Amino acid sequence: MMGRYAPVDATGDRTLGCRPLSLSLSPFHPKTLSPSLPTHIEKVLTMVADASRSSGRQPEDVTIVAVTKTVNRDAIDEAYALGLRHFGENRVQDAWRKLADLRPRAPGAVLHLIGQLQSNKVKPAITLFDIIESVDRISLIDALEKEAERRGEPVSVLLQVNIAREPQKGGCAPESASMLMERLVRSPWLRPRGLMTIAPLVADAEETRPVFSGLHILREALQRQQPTVDLVTLSMGMSDDFRVAIEEGATSVRIGRAIFGHLAEYQSA
Repeated sequence: MMGRYAPVDATGDRTLGCRPLSLSLSPFHPKTLSPSLPTHIEKVLTMVADASRSSGRQPEDVTIVAVTKTVNRDAIDEAYALGLRHFGENRVQDAWRKLADLRPRAPGAVLHLIGQLQSNKVKPAITLFDIIESVDRISLIDALEKEAERRGEPVSVLLQVNIAREPQKGGCAPESASMLMERLVRSPWLRPRGLMTIAPLVADAEETRPVFSGLHILREALQRQQPTVDLVTLSMGMSDDFRVAIEEGATSVRIGRAIFGHLAEYQSA
């Protein structure tokens, strides 16, 4: 039987980790099931497990966030039925269209915003997502804090750092991370859980290793500076490079194409 994973605590004081979950515990059964989706998920789970063990960790130490930006709701429902519990979207508007009614049908689902967030989209983002992974500037921190206070509910966030310094990508400069993390820690309404980065698109995944190791080193430095919080999450690695990311300490990998890329019939409109 395929390995199953569900969140332990996406927004609490521990981690964005996962634990084994029996298929019999899932109450959701979609109308149809892609014959190839279980195979692709199994392959990803095996690769995550192998990379985890090779780096001296256990498979349950790494969360698989299924990136659903290119697929429709049917694919998401099927992935949930097969045991995936963490789902990532890039755009708030697209996520609302596909996922607004997910929670009543999918207990335990955890939604990650992994794309850049405009300050004017903070209200719907906080309403829908369990964690915002793309916090990278003071103006966004201020907007998130204001909305979280208005709602009376703290918001879990990751600080996105542009380790590779690619101008076309979001994320703060590494030298700004300390100042931004201090601001996050000082907020009574924001809960910093760790760091996120996006590596460059390269032909050889090994070329991303310095980026991932750089984020790991930065996380250790920030943790020493901020001992009152647990910066346990390193969100790094995607379909082409997640093995390298795990070897460099990733606790959360964002995987879309390796899971859903073959599902042409479920491409999002």
